[in-house]
Amino acid sequence: MNIEDSKFSDNNEEDQKTPLPFLEEEEDQAGQCSDVKECWREYQLEEELADGGKMWNKVTSEGAGDKSESSIEHCWSDVNDIGAMKYADRISIVALYRNLKQLNNIAKEKELVVTKIRDELTTCQLRIKMLEKQLEYVDVEIQKEKEAGNVAALFRLRAVHRRLCTELEDEKDFELKIALTLKENMLEMWWIETEQGKYEALHKQLQKDEEELETQYQEKAEARIHKEKIAALQAEENQLSRKKKEEEAQKECEERHKKMLEVAKKNREKAVSFLRKSMARIHEENAKEEVKTQEHMERRIQAVLSLKNSITSNREKLQALQAWNKAMALEAKKEELKMKEATLAEGGNVAKEIFLHKRLLQHEREKQAFREQQKSRKIEIVSRILQEKASIHKQKNRQSCTKASKSGGKLTDSLLWRRKMWHYIEKTCGHPAGAISQLRCSPAEEQAHGERTAFVGDDVLCESVEDEKEKDKTLVEPEFPGLWSQEYDLHKVSNEDVDTKQVALSVMKNEIFEKKMEEFQTMVFHKQIVSGHEPKGRTFYRKPSYVHFKDFDVGKIYKKKIVLTNASYSVNFCRLVGISECLKDFISIQFEPPGKMSPGMSCEVGVTFKPATDENLEGEVMFMAQTGSFSVPLKCTAKTCILCFSAIGVSIDVPVWVPNPNIDFKICMYDRLYQDCVVIQSRAKATLRLKFEVCKELSKHMELLPKTGYIQAQSSFTVQLKFLPRHSLPQDAGSYFNEETSVLEVPVTILIADKTKQVNFTVHAIVTTSELEISPAEIDFGYCTIYEAVQTNVTLTNKSILPQEFGFVGLPEFVEIQPNDGFGVLLPLESLTLDIIFKANKAKEYGFELTCKSESNRRFKLSCRAVGVHPPLELSHSLVQFAATALNDVSTATLYVMNSHVSVNHFTHAVPRIDSGEIAHVGPTSFEFHVPEDCPVTVTPSVGTVLPGKKSLIQVSFRPTLSDQLIREEAAQRLGRAAATGAEIQKKKDEKREGKKLNVPITRQHSSRQFPRDGSSKYPSSSSSSEQPESKEIKPDSESYMEAQAFLMRNFRGRFEKYIIPCFVASGDIDEKKDSESLTCSPYNTLFLELHCPAVAPSVVVTSDNGKNTVNFGDVAVGHTIIKQVTIQNISPEKLELGFSVLNPSGPFLLVRPVRILEPGENKALIISFSPNENKLFFEALDIRTAQKNLTLSIMGCGVMPSIVCSVEEVLDMGYVLAREKTTFTFEIQNTSTLTLQYSIQLDSLSPTRNKDQQRLPSFLTSSLQRTEIVGTENYSGLSVFSIFPTQGEIAAGKSQDFVVTFSPDHESLYYLDCLKVVLFGKKIAHVIQLKGAAREHPMFVEGGIPLDVPIESLAVMLPVSSQEALKEELQEPVKSILLVLEHIEGENSLVPAKTELRVGAIRTAQFANKKNVEFSFDNLSLLQKKGFSVEFVKGTVDRGQVKCISVSWVPPADLDTTGPVMETALLTLKGDVKESYQIICMAKVISACAPSN
Repeated sequence: MNIEDSKFSDNNEEDQKTPLPFLEEEEDQAGQCSDVKECWREYQLEEELADGGKMWNKVTSEGAGDKSESSIEHCWSDVNDIGAMKYADRISIVALYRNLKQLNNIAKEKELVVTKIRDELTTCQLRIKMLEKQLEYVDVEIQKEKEAGNVAALFRLRAVHRRLCTELEDEKDFELKIALTLKENMLEMWWIETEQGKYEALHKQLQKDEEELETQYQEKAEARIHKEKIAALQAEENQLSRKKKEEEAQKECEERHKKMLEVAKKNREKAVSFLRKSMARIHEENAKEEVKTQEHMERRIQAVLSLKNSITSNREKLQALQAWNKAMALEAKKEELKMKEATLAEGGNVAKEIFLHKRLLQHEREKQAFREQQKSRKIEIVSRILQEKASIHKQKNRQSCTKASKSGGKLTDSLLWRRKMWHYIEKTCGHPAGAISQLRCSPAEEQAHGERTAFVGDDVLCESVEDEKEKDKTLVEPEFPGLWSQEYDLHKVSNEDVDTKQVALSVMKNEIFEKKMEEFQTMVFHKQIVSGHEPKGRTFYRKPSYVHFKDFDVGKIYKKKIVLTNASYSVNFCRLVGISECLKDFISIQFEPPGKMSPGMSCEVGVTFKPATDENLEGEVMFMAQTGSFSVPLKCTAKTCILCFSAIGVSIDVPVWVPNPNIDFKICMYDRLYQDCVVIQSRAKATLRLKFEVCKELSKHMELLPKTGYIQAQSSFTVQLKFLPRHSLPQDAGSYFNEETSVLEVPVTILIADKTKQVNFTVHAIVTTSELEISPAEIDFGYCTIYEAVQTNVTLTNKSILPQEFGFVGLPEFVEIQPNDGFGVLLPLESLTLDIIFKANKAKEYGFELTCKSESNRRFKLSCRAVGVHPPLELSHSLVQFAATALNDVSTATLYVMNSHVSVNHFTHAVPRIDSGEIAHVGPTSFEFHVPEDCPVTVTPSVGTVLPGKKSLIQVSFRPTLSDQLIREEAAQRLGRAAATGAEIQKKKDEKREGKKLNVPITRQHSSRQFPRDGSSKYPSSSSSSEQPESKEIKPDSESYMEAQAFLMRNFRGRFEKYIIPCFVASGDIDEKKDSESLTCSPYNTLFLELHCPAVAPSVVVTSDNGKNTVNFGDVAVGHTIIKQVTIQNISPEKLELGFSVLNPSGPFLLVRPVRILEPGENKALIISFSPNENKLFFEALDIRTAQKNLTLSIMGCGVMPSIVCSVEEVLDMGYVLAREKTTFTFEIQNTSTLTLQYSIQLDSLSPTRNKDQQRLPSFLTSSLQRTEIVGTENYSGLSVFSIFPTQGEIAAGKSQDFVVTFSPDHESLYYLDCLKVVLFGKKIAHVIQLKGAAREHPMFVEGGIPLDVPIESLAVMLPVSSQEALKEELQEPVKSILLVLEHIEGENSLVPAKTELRVGAIRTAQFANKKNVEFSFDNLSLLQKKGFSVEFVKGTVDRGQVKCISVSWVPPADLDTTGPVMETALLTLKGDVKESYQIICMAKVISACAPSN
């Protein structure tokens, strides 16, 4: 298959993946298939079973082509009859249509290819013509220059000629190639055109079918539009019907409104009649009010005049006082001058004497002030005691008798505190012991004394308002507890405080020492990592390796030096830790820390030894480096006896000898040649023949040249020694080679001819290998994307005891080795970790070898393999380096996730795939970033989908914070230290207290029993307190947690962390999946994002509220404002200019006072206010900006709408009470909101706007229930009729408060009214209660019906009526008239009467306790009965405190004219302490059932 066939097959596969729209349309028309998906699956199966699934393969034979044509014709004959076609025939027609479409596409592509090739051919021909013209021109120029004899130009032109000739030949070759490709493409295009011609008829028929389908679609659309029009018409009709119904309902509403207006007009006419009567009374009251106002003004004028007189008198007193002060100042100056003169006369120091005199006067003034302060304090304490006694007495009176009996035998806590207070008075105020003893008494006497003083306290409390405010204060808990202790002295600092400080200091020092020792013992050091590997071995070389003081003498001083050299690969430091304990008395170290030392740098350490005893010593000098500790051994040995001995030997006379009998080759490697010269000397006087022999075991490895030689008399002879150790040396050498130490000792023999004697010399060598070991020997990098590098480590070990140079040579372009690009030197037996970095450049399988070459030209192989992956997505940046970010600050970086996969053509560009597998699908691709749990990084969005050719913006935020575990550990340590310190202090106090108890007299011990004896309840024991709490038990909102967090933040030294975030990639759109479904992703397509996150200490920290960065206003009532201060401190060494982010202008938070400049270490306060305007939670962030770092304050608060529930809803009726008596009622208000409410109770009768409200005209309506007066009748005395207690206070969330309302009228009236308002926070009125009450002069009353009097009475004081006048008034007119209205409804049951009632009551009172009950009776009932009225009770009695209801009913008689109202009167008489008569006016009328009642 050629290129075009492959492209054609690819397009064919793509079309198979997409469903065909016209296949569904044909199935809808035929009605043969109900499920399109099942047909499509069958079609795919048939295509897979076909021969390759392609009909247009050029490899097929002509016979096959004929068969296909016949099948096409057969299928085409049945196209018109779609309903009768088989399913297989329909599928074949669909395949034919698809193949025709593909064939047309291929033809178009082939035409484009042909046009491109023709364009290239024409350009190539033009280039050939241009080159030929240039050649002709160059030939002419060569001829000219040759004739001119210009050799340089001639050489240049000939070079140009040669270049043009080569270019011309290349272009002609390229022209031939283009022509051949053009012919091939032309043939292919002609073949495609012939194929198109075969199926042209079929193509036309398919186009006709498509047109018919389009017409059918249009018909369906028209039918659908017609249905929609019909539905729209029906909807319009429904809307019109609804409008008609609404209009009818509106008309009915208007008619009802008209009727209501008519009723209102009638009521208004009645009200006008009442208004005219009351206007006269109002004018009279106004005149009286004016007279009172004038009198009041005169009194005020008199008060102002008296005030003026008092001011003038006070001014004169002040002037006299100022004159007296001036006179005293002059006298002081005179005394000072006299003192100067006297001092000068005596020859003393004037300045000193004056200064001492002034200090003495100042001391006297301070002493006097202190005495006055003591007196005032004493008076204040005594007054508080009296107040406390008074309050205790009140509490005892309120308590029940049972509680009093239980607590009678016990001593109250207040008594104990009073005794402590008297001890304090005795010490501070200097009272004599007798005065104190007089105040002390027995509990019984003190109780009696408390009862006596309680009445005094009541009198004091009633004198002023301030005392009333402080009446609830007690001295159960003193304001300053230290002043109440018997052991406290104002002028001395106790030894306990001094001991406490010393104990605290010692504890802190011990803790610091233990902490340092723990650090040294645990050996927690920084690892030194250079180029990705950690060096092994010593970091510091010592010279000498150990210090040895030999043969010392006692009393002398010995000194030595140690040189320490940094042998590590990076900067290091060295610090002296100490020496062994046994050497501290004899050894002293002189060492100045050199600071940071670069590799190879040295420093010196001086060691001085001063022996005091004749003993051997051993120890070490300990040092500390960045990578760990090390030490230098130190040994001191005294003088010892030396054993001398002598040896005896026999010398032999040999004619030749070897000046160097030991030939040392040092360290040798296998398979390398080593040479040396051996010099032989002769002492003989004749020439000697020498023969050189090496032992048989080493004959393969060692050789002497020449093997024989002649040495002249008394001369020298040189022999060359060659040593080539082979790997079989250990086996061949036998006993001459020590395998453990690799030492070779070979004897070499020199034989002298004609002599029996021989000369020997020895060859020494240490043989080592040149092997380099790579571990592991094979590396599998696995799957690696082309956008990242994979790193693995290998260990390169030098097996030799000699250093070896190495280098990785011939590295491929996709491999990198670090450090030093794979080159370096390995010390003897050293291992080095190398980083092998592999970066794939394309998606394929990799297999390669890395070669490591040593200096001995040995090669060591490292096999590697990997699989390259080209993922569907890529990151614009795979590495993000954040700037240095302060704690709790945020740094943000942006990058993109890009989808560049838009085509599956792998010939034009690289396509996403794993190895050489299937190409990724072109379409939407999803991604997901997985951030580790404890990573201070957020990725937004972490999940998304990218379309082909698009990119998605990703925001990465870094917010460094302190670890929760670190804070908890620090808090636990701080609590442990505090507990240990407290235990030590308590222990010291207990010891001192025990020592004092031994010296205290028996009488003092007896008195001390009155105070608490259980000290363990106040101070924990040392064993329990010294235990350090577990970090898990510490809560994040605890004070210890906050303190530890603030401490760690202030002492934060910075950190650097790296994070690698994986990004998983999957094909498909994540938004199209359901909740239960998920996309499948390959782990090999995973992308990785590396983050470098440096964290530093903040410049500005919050010091208020234990360093919290959160300002929480809590619950605040809506409409109120709360202000908070946040203190910030500059902990940096530089001056800071601060800026602030803008808060929401329409939000509830406001930065009232910002701070612009902060000096180093300076504290300043920010003022932030919170004014919520609705009931919800608010949150905003305020950024405090500096030049480099930011501090974010989280501001939050919750607006809460205050809400209460009252047990009384709208009206509180206090009922009837006798004048000048009072009654009370208790109601409850519950706080149902989540915040504490500040309340105040206001009465309209006490309102400051009451005078203005009284100037308005009152409004009257027909019924008393419709009257709108807020304040009714008032007392003649000017006191409020209604009073309430308490009037202000607070109600906690969810709690309730009881309120007592007192009704105390001073004269008779039925219209006592007032309005009680519950006001929250001084602004919002939360609840309103209408207070009502009535007062009578006599203990009886009648209520009911419609009163015919005016509710507003005259303010003139009416004197009480005497008994004689009351008897006279009994014969006069009835005192009151009551109107009873009865309405009988016509049309309903005529037997049902119209009813109303009167209520006759008797007031219960102690004033008339001995009087008889109230009697009542009706007169003139016969007239009522004639007109159809009937009364339930004609006469009767009412007990004290009871109310009797009298029912009055009316049924219209048959002969009665009911066209108008029926009226009749009766007389109701009440007898109690006096006799009262009421005129009862009964008015009845008949109304229709449909007419509304008035």
